[in-house]
Amino acid sequence: VRLVESGGDSVQAGGSLRLSCAASGFPSDDYAIAWFRQGPGTEREALSVLVTDDGDTVTSDSMKGRFTISGDIAQNTVYLQMNNLRTEDTEVYYCAGSDEPLMSFKEYEYRYWGQGTRVTVDS
Repeated sequence: VRLVESGGDSVQAGGSLRLSCAASGFPSDDYAIAWFRQGPGTEREALSVLVTDDGDTVTSDSMKGRFTISGDIAQNTVYLQMNNLRTEDTEVYYCAGSDEPLMSFKEYEYRYWGQGTRVTVDS
């Protein structure tokens, strides 16, 4: 399984970005993709999850209203739309994959990880 993130960039506070996670190699069409982020010296934080079997999503309470996960399952790509970005959103964003279509924010549930894409939000 391979996960490749893209879309990270430098933006001004209040701006928007859309991150992409291109997935390949999953053994079935039913799997889960989650977005996490991590800043220097901090623990990885779960943001949002999408499961491909029914397209269900869940977003952490702290991100609701600003971050939205979506997917183009036919293209095996999952997106994270981030609006009204704040300086504290400056982190490296990772997508993670599980062979099981589970809705989990637990890092250990995800076997596959991308290399990360950096988001910088300037004041």
